[in-house]
Amino acid sequence: MLLMLLSVAPSKTVRTARIADVQDLWWRLAIVAAVVAVAAVVTLRRRRTTQAPTQPRGTVPSQLDRADFAHPSTPWLVVAFTSATCSTCSDVMRKASVLASKEVAVQEAEYVRDRKLHDRYNIDAVPALVIADSMGIVRYGHLGPVSATDLWAAMARCRDPQLPTGECSAHE
Repeated sequence: MLLMLLSVAPSKTVRTARIADVQDLWWRLAIVAAVVAVAAVVTLRRRRTTQAPTQPRGTVPSQLDRADFAHPSTPWLVVAFTSATCSTCSDVMRKASVLASKEVAVQEAEYVRDRKLHDRYNIDAVPALVIADSMGIVRYGHLGPVSATDLWAAMARCRDPQLPTGECSAHE
């Protein structure tokens, strides 16, 4: 009978332990509910936040001041905007340097050394290569790696007196 009473009427310590377990369970549930609520609020705020409009990046200048570069009196100027940390830049400069002649000045504008030129012409991506005429109007511009064939063909089109100068970059 005593065993029956013990099983039916739990002792005071057993009741206290059960109450503690129930309280512990409620605290855990409250913490989980708080975490879920915070996650829901963060998710809703992210969905309501509008993204900034895209900004044009990576453009080449449309005009150069020939006085900013070496040999301003040559009919054509090829400028390679580069960075010393860019392996593709050195390849583009190597290909552009072959274009140098009495009528074509080729210049590298390396970012650290020629930071003022990069800032002045808003160069935000390298390599950026431009071919400008005697007035500084950019007739051909290219961002990124360029094949020697495409670069030399663009220079040939720019220098062709039978083509209008606007067709210099017709291949692009």
